[in-house]
Amino acid sequence: MFEKVVRIPADRVAVLIGRGGATKYAIEEACGVSVGVDGGEVRVSSSSAGGGGDEFLPFKAAEIVSAIGRGFSPGNAMLLLEGDNALNVLDLREFAGKSRAQMERIKGRIIGEGGRARRNMESLTGTRISVYGRTVAVIGSAAGLRQAVGAISSLSSGSMHGAVYGRLESARRREKAERMLLWEGRDAA
Repeated sequence: MFEKVVRIPADRVAVLIGRGGATKYAIEEACGVSVGVDGGEVRVSSSSAGGGGDEFLPFKAAEIVSAIGRGFSPGNAMLLLEGDNALNVLDLREFAGKSRAQMERIKGRIIGEGGRARRNMESLTGTRISVYGRTVAVIGSAAGLRQAVGAISSLSSGSMHGAVYGRLESARRREKAERMLLWEGRDAA
């Protein structure tokens, strides 16, 4: 038996439900759960004990609901079902304090002009990033999450965009070189 209550902003409830209940139904079908929506309170429950490798699906369903609540589209939120993808939510108040102006400045640095900074970080880390309210949420693999969270933290602390991109690009080159060595090692054996 699994049951978890996830609170999401009221303006994200319609996105969670989807046109004609399509998104809610898709989550229920993909994860074998029941999703009950009461205002901004979402109850994710499952009566099955799991099994066959599906024991984590109810947890993934709750994570998908949280992701939609943090501003992701349903399609991007469903990426949580692929591989080892996970959700990480950063609270921007850690960097901005209570200053509204500082919060807006940091959000602007993360998004960039026309969304360019966010897109660059997404492509360099293989993640999806959503800036919503006082949070920044990231969906991706463990390595991608680590890199994206580091980049977001650096930008939020005042680092220059170029320096942040440079670190992401060098991390990407290192990973690529490690993959090449791994493949070369396999061929030699």
